[in-house]
Amino acid sequence: MAPDPASSAPPGTATADAAPPPLRRRRRLLAGAAGALLAVPATVAGCRLLGTDAVTPVPQLLSFLPWLTVPAGLGLLLAAAARRRALSFAAVVVLAATGWSALPPRAGAVDGHGALLARVRVLAANVEFGQATEALIAAVGRERPRLVYVSECDRACGRALTTAFAAELPHHVSVGADGSAGSVLLSAFPLRDRWTIPATMGMPGATAEIGGRPVRLQLAHPMPPLPGQVDVWKRELGRIADFAAGSREPVLIAGDFNASQDHAAFRAILDAGGLHDAARQAGRSRAPTWPLEGPLPPYVQIDHVLAGPGFVPVGFRLLDLAGSDHRAVLADLDLREGR
Repeated sequence: MAPDPASSAPPGTATADAAPPPLRRRRRLLAGAAGALLAVPATVAGCRLLGTDAVTPVPQLLSFLPWLTVPAGLGLLLAAAARRRALSFAAVVVLAATGWSALPPRAGAVDGHGALLARVRVLAANVEFGQATEALIAAVGRERPRLVYVSECDRACGRALTTAFAAELPHHVSVGADGSAGSVLLSAFPLRDRWTIPATMGMPGATAEIGGRPVRLQLAHPMPPLPGQVDVWKRELGRIADFAAGSREPVLIAGDFNASQDHAAFRAILDAGGLHDAARQAGRSRAPTWPLEGPLPPYVQIDHVLAGPGFVPVGFRLLDLAGSDHRAVLADLDLREGR
């Protein structure tokens, strides 16, 4: 006859099964709380590792991915306190997967060979329904970019910018609309072949002649992945990816992508065009740009400058604009011969 586990335990100790009922109840509660805390990090990290944005609420929660290590860590502590070995092992796996997924991605190798044709400073800003127009005008005057991508620039904003920089940035392409749908791309370089990617909010583009080479410029501002709009968000990001994939010339895509590096739909744009994120090249791929308003500090980077073959990112900074809930992104890029 096998010995009773409880009788073989050292004096003064109790096994999990032989624990007093109040202690067993406490451990069950701890195990339940641990499971609840681990569920979201496990789901989101799993989708990140599988390369899918899935459906609501995954796209929204992917924006919080680095912060999900907190509930995963708490879940591990509670699982250990509950003395559930299997649950504790699962918690270790979830914490490791979440932490690994949240690591900033490595900067890819950029071909920096070939003669330097031009250095281009790019500024991309969401001015929140035009409210940060004056702050943007001051930033452009101070930083002197050669290309300025402006999202949520209503008609009054567009008029103010084109008037203020009629000499420095005389060329522009825009979508004239009110509220968040308006946008404008200002350029120091002549523009031709103007177009607009079909989207809910304005996404204009054009070809510029920079350093003797044609460069395709595209402003990005797809719909955010709100519940009920995830399909629209994916479709509009997919159109940007199609644009990047179909270009034979160097490409500069910048703006408010409403997506972070943790979203598969955003990474598809990088892969489609062989693009480099200027923030990633500068080691700033986790520098948050949104939201600047509200009870939470900024926690996600959704504003980007993406550069296609021929461009080498050499600098990156974030700028605060009074009146906007986004930080503006400022990138310096070298355009070189070759592809």
